[in-house]
This record gives sequence, structure tokens and C-alpha cells, in this order.
Amino acid sequence: MKIDGPFYAVLDNAADEARRLSDIGYDGVYTLEGNNDPFLPLVLASEHSPDLDIATGIAVALPRNPSHIAYQAWDLQKFSKGKFILGIGPQIKAHNEKRFGVPFNKPAARMREYILAVKAFFNCWDDGDRLDFQGEFFQHTLMTPMFNAGPNPYGKPPITLGAMGPKMTQVAGEVADGL
Repeated sequence: MKIDGPFYAVLDNAADEARRLSDIGYDGVYTLEGNNDPFLPLVLASEHSPDLDIATGIAVALPRNPSHIAYQAWDLQKFSKGKFILGIGPQIKAHNEKRFGVPFNKPAARMREYILAVKAFFNCWDDGDRLDFQGEFFQHTLMTPMFNAGPNPYGKPPITLGAMGPKMTQVAGEVADGL
């Protein structure tokens, strides 16, 4: 059995906290998006405790464009040598609209499409597929060689979806790699 735990570190203490958690027996850590970026501390955790699995648990997806999160996930998957899990979620309406200033209509449909769009980037980079994602909420159709992240020697990072209700749980079952 593997034991993962929350990684409440910030950049100033991420290296030390990762070593501490590894030393006491944790197999992995996950960041929560609260008052800090959920991706940056994972870079330091991976660098200073490369044995740890790392994950976002969760990064708020809808304020970010799928292309941005795809690049971040791709880089972390490479840097961690395949130990990264992209955990994303929609957050609630008030935070999306009032904190991030983005629409929150049709959240389950939007998250379903979001995950498929991220996977379209992964398929483009790793499998050489043409980037041609055209949905109701997101359209991604241009990938020039300069911006192509290229194949990942550690494979595509798995995507998990944080879900609180039946619709989002259904979306996780349909398009995500975990819940």
C-alpha cells in the first residue's frame, strides 16, 4: 500500500518539507490550490525527494486554459521522471465568477471538454496527432514545431478529476484517469 499526504509547503520550505515527508515514510504528496500556486512547490519536491510521487490535488482548472495546464503537466511529468499526476477540479461557482472572473455555466460539460482538450495536447505531443480540438467551450487547432513539447519519455501524465456530485463523478468516469 502507498501512503500519500497533503503538501502544504510553499517555495521557501518545499525542499525541506519534501525531504521530511519522504523520511517519515510518505510515498507521495499532493498540493492544494489555496493561497499558493499548486504546481511550483512540486518542482522542488521532485528535485529534493525524487522518490516521492507528486500530484496536484487539485489545481483549479476552469480559470486556466487547457493549453497552459497541459504544458505544466507535461513539464512536471518529465522533470519528475513519470511521478506526476494532474489532479484538477472545477471549484465552485462563486470562486470561478467572483475570484477568477470566469464563467461557470455548464460546469460538468465544461470539465468534460477541458479534460479532452488537455488530452488532445498530450496526444499531439506524444503520438504525433494533429492538434484539432474543437468543442463548445475550447478550440485548439494550431501546433507549430516551435511550440510542440515533443514526446515524453515517461508517458502522458494521468489526469484525475475532483468531483463532489453525480454529474462530475460521471465525467470523471467517462474521460479522466481517476477520481
